[in-house]
Amino acid sequence: MKANDFESIGGPLLIGAVVLAISILGAANSLSQSIDRGSHRLGQLALSLDEGSGAPVANDPRPRPEVRYETPLGGAPRRGGERARVTIVEWSDFQCPFCGRVNATLGEIEAVYGNRVALVFKHLPLPMHPGAPAAHAAAEAAHRQGHFWAMHDKIFANPRDVNAETLARYAREIGLDLDRFRRDSASEAVRDRIRADAAEAKELGVSGTPAFFVNGRFLSGAQPFSSFKRLIEEELKDSP
Repeated sequence: MKANDFESIGGPLLIGAVVLAISILGAANSLSQSIDRGSHRLGQLALSLDEGSGAPVANDPRPRPEVRYETPLGGAPRRGGERARVTIVEWSDFQCPFCGRVNATLGEIEAVYGNRVALVFKHLPLPMHPGAPAAHAAAEAAHRQGHFWAMHDKIFANPRDVNAETLARYAREIGLDLDRFRRDSASEAVRDRIRADAAEAKELGVSGTPAFFVNGRFLSGAQPFSSFKRLIEEELKDSP
């Protein structure tokens, strides 16, 4: 066989080998991607089954609704019956839109249950809300003069406007000693109180607002009245 005969045969063979190798690599890559997608789907399915069964997800620090937690009240702002059979402790952020939205639901709870339910407010200004620290300091300063809820309502009525002049105007309108209000708002004691509330939230696993504990039972977010009602009715039924 002549040299040019080898060339005429070898060229197509070489091209065929290259095409075959590319096909094999492509098939292997496609198979690998299919396996990865299948593994991802299996992982998602396993997670869904875990959540559906109520089993806690490993390393999930969030509070669990089936656990009853201790939520010390200390000197936190409170309204409702002194001997209320149900106490709802809320961690809130004045610039969180969901916190503002749930206030109507809390008002409905007060209207329906009266003195059988007490509401307690805890501070949790979140890092993404730059005006929240000033708003919480103003509310805590008002609390020290016995007018927390009046300041609470004014701030939530317009949570974007929390500059010093606006907060001072609110203080005048609700009858606070303005000099004391300004001192308290800037004081380390007020900041310590806000930090202590935030530290309690962190210890409980709370990282977002609003977060509620109904007689220690966790309820997350701006839930409708029906969600609160279910827990409240269970607590009223079980309490003496």
